[in-house]
Amino acid sequence: MKKIILSAFMLIGLAFSSQAQEISKNALGLRLGDSDGFGGEISYQRGLSDNNRLELDLGWRNSRNVDAFKLTGLYQWVWNIDGGFNWYAGVGGGVGSWNHKDFDNNGTFVFVAGDLGIEYNFPEVPILLSLDIRPELYFNSDDFRNDNFGPDIALGIRFQF
Repeated sequence: MKKIILSAFMLIGLAFSSQAQEISKNALGLRLGDSDGFGGEISYQRGLSDNNRLELDLGWRNSRNVDAFKLTGLYQWVWNIDGGFNWYAGVGGGVGSWNHKDFDNNGTFVFVAGDLGIEYNFPEVPILLSLDIRPELYFNSDDFRNDNFGPDIALGIRFQF
């Protein structure tokens, strides 16, 4: 029984290590999506190893009623699917600030986030396209968000260098 369990762990480890693909050292671009109004983010990715990276995003919102910004930091694991396609998962969090125009009300918030997505790394040009979902759980944001949860879905385009 011990040999079977040990063999299973070794096979799982081999599967994860064989799917790892080297990711670029740096990538800079835009992440465009919607989490109840957050429309755009300047996004920077920093490769840490062959299949791990950090992502930092500065997002802003300028709607009819609310101006806001948020800074997000994520640690991501990246696995190769096939060719230039990768999938990734990550965890992190961030801080933000908002200002409600109609009620002369403002504040700050913090949040924790997960990340799950798919990306395509073009082989001929240093462009990375991604589609991901980032569920965010907000704290201290009662006047900004009524439900304290935002499923942020976005399309990203980044230049790799």
